Amino acid sequence: MASRKILYVCQEIMPYLPETELSSLSRHLVQAMQERGNEIRTFMPRYGCINERRNQLHEVNRLSGMNLIIDDNDHQLIIKVASIPSARIQIYFIDNDDYFSRKATFTDESGEEFADNDERAIFFARGVLETVKKLNWSPTVVHCMGWMSAVMPIYLKRIFHDEPLFKDVKVVVSLADDKFVKPFNAEFNQRVIKEGANDAKLEELTHPSYENLYRFVIDYADGVVVASANADKTLVEYARQSGKPMLEWEDPQSAEFFDNYNRFYENL
Repeated sequence: MASRKILYVCQEIMPYLPETELSSLSRHLVQAMQERGNEIRTFMPRYGCINERRNQLHEVNRLSGMNLIIDDNDHQLIIKVASIPSARIQIYFIDNDDYFSRKATFTDESGEEFADNDERAIFFARGVLETVKKLNWSPTVVHCMGWMSAVMPIYLKRIFHDEPLFKDVKVVVSLADDKFVKPFNAEFNQRVIKEGANDAKLEELTHPSYENLYRFVIDYADGVVVASANADKTLVEYARQSGKPMLEWEDPQSAEFFDNYNRFYENL
């Protein structure tokens, strides 16, 4: 099999966040694909609960310092990096004081989902793509894992589509067990339009619930992975009906698990 250049855009990765089905899959998938000869770059948000000293994060000055405008406000993009020595993999972290300094990941102390989670997702996606441009690295596959990465497909297909680095990229979306309850801010689709994604399909996001968001995302994806047995069944069926290439759920302990991912990328 030919090696590929795979960009992983992850909502969570262990050991930086507690072990969940998604954080464990992200951690082991990245390693497995690198071990199979693929060239990998991996990004996640630098949530405030991540201990920088313990995990040996350090800022990459040559990549940091850009200001991204989200909803008419400037937000500084800070890039940090750390390694998982046992896996020989490097993780890039997208950081910003306004969006990621809080100690919780997605909800406040009372369990209420943050009102600006949509803005955080937009900043994360923009931050990843601007950093990849600075790295001058051209991925063949971008794999979005978790709703925090869900705006990546429209960015790649409608905003960054003229960038030579992303011209022929294939976008893969995972359907995980990570459903949020409170819909994104009602202004979400207007914020994406302000980013430059003027597309009639954005009308579907006038009510940006989890289900509506992922229906929209699947429409822009080149392939869909069912990453959990508990993934939303309505969305799994929507993806099947789309006719796009799909990798159905499989027990991560199965012998062919990671090889099936590798073949899936190869056949996009």
